[in-house]
Amino acid sequence: MESLSPNIFVTDIKATVSFYRLLGFEITMSVPETGDDLVWVMMANGKVTVMFQTFESLANDLPQINRTYGGSLLLYINLTNIQSFFEGIKDKVTVLKGLEKTFYGATEFSILDNNNYVLTFAEHE
Repeated sequence: MESLSPNIFVTDIKATVSFYRLLGFEITMSVPETGDDLVWVMMANGKVTVMFQTFESLANDLPQINRTYGGSLLLYINLTNIQSFFEGIKDKVTVLKGLEKTFYGATEFSILDNNNYVLTFAEHE
């Protein structure tokens, strides 16, 4: 195995792209390549890559992909300069847990994205 890139299904892909741009992610690939009717995007920030796809785009091929709003998914993202990153986004997002030092030596905080997924950001000193 070489890498893992989650493909997360969302109800509003445009709102999701806007939210993740607040976090510094940019689109690296999309379907279609141009236009506003996106059904899939790959976004990256540094070495972190996440894909987002509409439920409708796979409804016929994989009807098992469904869920209610939100879900039991937490993305744990390591980064540097966590204090600066937190200060830059804290007033633009829903903060679930503010900056805190964990028993295992990481500084972390958690937010809720626009799809009710939890993102935990961590810096390990």
